[in-house]
Amino acid sequence: PETLLTSCGDSIPKESSPFINSSDAAAEKSQQYDGKNMALFEEEMDTSPMVSSLLSSLANYSNLPQGSKEHEEAENNEAESSRKKPVKAPQLGTLMGVYMPCIQNIFGVILFLRMTWLVGIGGVVGTFVIVTMCCTTNMLTAISMSAIATNGVVPAGGSYYMISRSLGPEFGGAVGICFYLGTTFAGAMYILGAIELLLIYIAPQVAIFPLEGLEGPEAEAALLNNMRVYGTILLTSMATVVFVGVKYVNKLALVFLACVILSILAVYAGVIKTGIDAPDFPVCLLGNRTLIWKTFDVCSKTVETANGTVTTQLWRMFCDSPFLNATCDKYFTSNNVTQIQGIPGVASGILSENLFGTYYEKGDLIARTNMDSVEDQDDPLTNANRYVLADIASFFTLLVGIYFPSVTGIMAGSNRSGDLRDAQKSIPVGTIAAITTTSFVYMSSVILFGACIDGVVLRDKFGEGVHGNLVIGTLAWPSPWVIVIGSFFSTCGAGLQSLTGAPRLMQAIAKDGIVPALRIFGHAKANGEPTWSLLLTACICEIGILIASLDLVAPILSMFFLMCYMFVNLACALQTLLRTPNWRPRFKFYHWALSFLGMSLCLTLMFLCSWYYAIVAMVIAGSIYKYIEFAGAEKEWGDGIRGLSLSAARYALMRLEEGPPHTKNWRPQLLTLVSTDAEQNVEQPRLLSLTNQLKAGKGLTIVGTALVGTFLENYEQSQRAEQALRKLMETEKVKGFCQVTVSSNLRDATSHLIQASGLGGLKHNAVLVSWPRNWRQGDEHQTWRNFVELVRETTAADLALLVPKNVAAFPSNGERFTEGHIDVWWIVHDGGMLMLLPFLLRQHKVWRKCKMRIFTVAQLDDNSIQMKKDLTTFLYHLRIDAMVEVIQKVESYTYEKTLVMEQRSQMLKQIKMTRTEREREIQSITDSSRGSIRRKNPAAVTTQLSVTEEPPAASKDEKPEEESASPPVCPPDQVQLIHDNTTPASPATPATPLTPAEGVQSPGAQVQMTWTEKCDGEPAKPPGAATPEGIKDLFNMKPEWENLNQSNVRRMHTALRLNEVIIKKSSEAKLVLLNMPGPPKNRTGDENYMEFLEVLTDGLNRVLLVRGGGREVITIYS
Repeated sequence: PETLLTSCGDSIPKESSPFINSSDAAAEKSQQYDGKNMALFEEEMDTSPMVSSLLSSLANYSNLPQGSKEHEEAENNEAESSRKKPVKAPQLGTLMGVYMPCIQNIFGVILFLRMTWLVGIGGVVGTFVIVTMCCTTNMLTAISMSAIATNGVVPAGGSYYMISRSLGPEFGGAVGICFYLGTTFAGAMYILGAIELLLIYIAPQVAIFPLEGLEGPEAEAALLNNMRVYGTILLTSMATVVFVGVKYVNKLALVFLACVILSILAVYAGVIKTGIDAPDFPVCLLGNRTLIWKTFDVCSKTVETANGTVTTQLWRMFCDSPFLNATCDKYFTSNNVTQIQGIPGVASGILSENLFGTYYEKGDLIARTNMDSVEDQDDPLTNANRYVLADIASFFTLLVGIYFPSVTGIMAGSNRSGDLRDAQKSIPVGTIAAITTTSFVYMSSVILFGACIDGVVLRDKFGEGVHGNLVIGTLAWPSPWVIVIGSFFSTCGAGLQSLTGAPRLMQAIAKDGIVPALRIFGHAKANGEPTWSLLLTACICEIGILIASLDLVAPILSMFFLMCYMFVNLACALQTLLRTPNWRPRFKFYHWALSFLGMSLCLTLMFLCSWYYAIVAMVIAGSIYKYIEFAGAEKEWGDGIRGLSLSAARYALMRLEEGPPHTKNWRPQLLTLVSTDAEQNVEQPRLLSLTNQLKAGKGLTIVGTALVGTFLENYEQSQRAEQALRKLMETEKVKGFCQVTVSSNLRDATSHLIQASGLGGLKHNAVLVSWPRNWRQGDEHQTWRNFVELVRETTAADLALLVPKNVAAFPSNGERFTEGHIDVWWIVHDGGMLMLLPFLLRQHKVWRKCKMRIFTVAQLDDNSIQMKKDLTTFLYHLRIDAMVEVIQKVESYTYEKTLVMEQRSQMLKQIKMTRTEREREIQSITDSSRGSIRRKNPAAVTTQLSVTEEPPAASKDEKPEEESASPPVCPPDQVQLIHDNTTPASPATPATPLTPAEGVQSPGAQVQMTWTEKCDGEPAKPPGAATPEGIKDLFNMKPEWENLNQSNVRRMHTALRLNEVIIKKSSEAKLVLLNMPGPPKNRTGDENYMEFLEVLTDGLNRVLLVRGGGREVITIYS
C-alpha cells in the first residue's frame, strides 16, 4: 500500500485524492474530503452541500419569534437579520400555544352581548341552523388550514404566510389584506362591545350625552355618540398599551382568558341552578307588551293599602293624574298588567314556545306571542317610550352576519406558529380541539337559552324589561356581575389581541414587498414593533368605531374573514387536486371535497350575511389582486396557482391535440425567424413590429433565432441571444416565447426551429422570415440557398410563409398611417391567407386608417366583368370591406398554358435538329422577333436569358467579360414588350424583355445577353458576335442551347409583365401583398427563382410575399 501514500508538504502520509491537482487549494480540498470516500462527487461539493452538513443545518433551524424576520428575507437581501442573534422564543405547547388563544379569540363579545337576542329573534331552530352552518364552515376551514400548516415549516405571519405561499403573491396579498382588515374591524367590534357593556350595564351615569328623557331617534343618536367618544378614548389607550410593549398584552392575556372561562362556567352553573331553583327576575307586561322596568317599582296599576286603593308609579306613567278618575291611555285602560318570571328555568317547558323565530321591523313592540291583548288596530301607538321596542329591523340573513364574528379566531394558533415548540403537531390538534369545544358551547347555549329564558326577555336586546340587566347575566350564577365584569375584561383583551395581531400581519405583507404602496409599513422600532402598521390599524379601527353600532360592524368583518377562510379552503383543495410534489402534509385527515364544501359554505355565508358587503369585499380583493399583478414584485413561491396554470395548460394542450382548428378559429400562429449579429443583437427589429401588428396580442408567437456552433460551447451565447430576444419582445410588446437553437450550420438550425418549435396542438402554422437582402453578393450565396430551402421546408410542412421584403421600411408600432391602401394581388387562391392578413393588420393602430384593395388577374378566356361581380359577392360574404379590380390578360404563372400546335412542333424540331440547323433556327428566331414588333418607331430590345445550369469550368473565367456586356440605353418610350394578346410569344423565343433600367439595376446578377436592332431593321452586332458564327459562339459560351429552360423564359416574362402592372396600380400603396410562387422542383433553378421574385417585386417599397399553408383559413359561414 505504499503507492497509496503521497507526501503532503508537512510529510504526513495522506490518502491520495483521485482528482490529482498540484495546487495548494487542491491539497486543502483533498484534506477536506479525506476519509469521507466521497471523492467521486468532489466537483459537485462546491455547488451542492453534503447531505450531512445539510441535515445538521436543518435540525438546528429555529423558528423565529412572532413578528421577527421571516426566513425568506434572504430573498430580499436584508443581510442584517443574519448578523443579529436570533432571540430564543418561548416554546409553547399545544394547550397554551394554540388551544387557549383560539378559545379566547373565538368566545367573545357576541356570545355575551347578542347570543340571547339571536336565539329570541331567530328561534332555537333558526339560530341552531346558523350556529351549525358557521361552525361547520369553521371546522372545514380548520381542516384545510391544518393540512397547509403541516405541509412544511410555517414562520411567523401565520395565515397570510400560508395562503400566499400556497396561492401565490396575488392571492396571498389580496387575502392577507382582507384578513388584516377583518382583524382590524374585529378590534373595533370588541371595543364597541366593551363600551356597550360599560355604558349600558356597568356605569350608565358616565354617559357624556345623557339618555334620560330622550326617546326614539334622539335617544339612539345620543347612545351612538357616547359609543363614538368612549370608543375613541378606549382605542387610543389600547393602541398606547400595544405601542409601549406587547409583553404587557401577553401578560394580561391569561387574566382575560380566565375571565372568559369563568363567565362561561357561570352561565352553565346558572342553567343548572334554574332547574333546581329558578332565580327571581320578574318581567312586567301590559296586555302582551313588555314594559321598560326603569321608572316604576311595582308591576300593577293600583295597590291596596290601609287607606284604600292607591295608584302606583306605573299608573302615573300612563295617566294624566294620580287619581283613580284620571284620563288614561286607551290601551292602558283596556288591558291588565301581569308579572311573569323572566327565567322560568330548564324544567318549565318554555323551549316549545321559543322554537321558532319572531322577526321585527324597527320600532315594533316586543310582545309575548301566546298572550291576548285588547287593542284597536286603528289606534296610533301612544307612550311608545314606555315599552321595549325593536331597535333594528331583523331578518335571518342579518342574524348570520351578526353571529359569524363569534366563530372567527380559528387562526389565533397558526398566527403564533413562530412561538410553538412543534407547530406541525400543535396547530391541527389545538385548532380542531378549540373549534370542537366552542361549537359545543355555542350549540348547547342556543338550546339552553331557549329552554331557560322567556321569549320576551330573549328578544329584549338591552335587558330593559329586566331592570336593565344584561340578559345572559340574569341566567348566570352566583350574580349577573360575574358575567358583566368578566365579559368586559374579555372583550377588552380580545381588542388588545386584535391590535397586536393586525399590525404584525400588515408588517409581514409589507416586508414581502408584494404591494409596493405598503412598503412603509414594513418598518419597525428597534425591538421589532411595527409602529407605522399600528398607526394604520388604529386609523382603520377608528372607522369601525365611528360606525358605532355593533350590529353594523359585525357583518363587515364577517365578509373579510369569510373571504380569507374561502381562500384557505381553495388553497388546500387546489394543492390536493394538483398533487403538487411538495404537497405532503403531516395532517392526513383532509380531502379536497371537504375543502370545496368549506369554500362554497364561505361563499354562501358571504352572500347570506349581506350581498352588497360581499360584492364590496370581492371588489376590494379583486382590485388588490390586479394591483399586485401589475405593480407588485415578481415572486416565485412555488404556489398552487402556478401549478394550476400548468395543469390548465396541459389540459388545454391535450384538448388541442384532438384535431386541427376549425377554419373559423384559424389565426396565424407565428414562428418569427430573426438573425442576430456577433453581439447577439437582433438584426431586424422591424420584423417583431410586424409580428405585433399581425397578432394584436392574440394567439401564439414564437420568436426564434439560430446560432452556429456546438451547444456545449455556445450555451452562454444562446442565453445572451435569448435575453436579447426577450428584451426586444418586451420593447415591441410581442407576447410570446423565444427560442434559440444552436447547430453546426444555419441551415440545420433553422430547420430544427421549424420542426421542433411549439408543443402539441400549440404549434406555429405560419413562418415569418425577412427577404435575404444582399443575396446577389458573392459571399452571400449561402443565404439565398438557405432561404429557398426554407421555402421548400415550409411547403413540405404545410406551413404558411410570410416574407416581408424591405423589412426596414415597414412601420414601427408607434407610427400611424392616416391614409393609404393595403393592396392585395390575388393571383392564386391559397386558402384565403391574402384576405385574412390585411384584415388582421387593420386591427392594429398602425394600419387602422388604411383602405383595402384587391386586384385579381383575369386569364384570356375569363369574363372579367363576371369575375369582379363574383369577387365582390365573395368579399361581402366574408364581411371584408375592400375595393375590387380585375386586371386583364397578364400571362400568369397560375395556368400553365397549353402550347399551341406549331409551338409544339417547333420544340420537337429543335430537339431533333443538328447543330447547323440550330444556328439557322436562331437566326430565324431573331428575324421573327423583329417581325413581332408592331411599332412604327424602331425600338431596342434588351433580352435576358435565364440560365439554369452553369458549366463549372467555363463560368469562372468568362463571367467578368460577360458582365461588362451591358445593355445599350434606349429611350424608355421606345421600349416595346415582345408580347401581344393576339399572337402569344412563342415559348421557344429566348427573348424575355427587360427594360434597360432593369438591366442596369441588376448588373452581373445574371448573364446579360443583348442584341439590338438598328433603325433599318438589321440586327446590330452584339459584343463578340458580328457574324452568325459569333451568335453561335455567344450561345456556346454559356450553357448549351438545349439547356435553356423554356419555362424559365416564360416565368421571367410573366414576372416582368406582372411587375409592370403592379407598379402601375400599387406604387403608392402602403403595403402590397402578393402570392409567393413556389420554388422550382429542380434545385438547379434556385437562383432563377430568386431572380423571378426580385423582378416580380422590383420597384415596390413594402411587399409582403405570402404563401398559403395548404388549408382554408377564412370562411363565409358564421
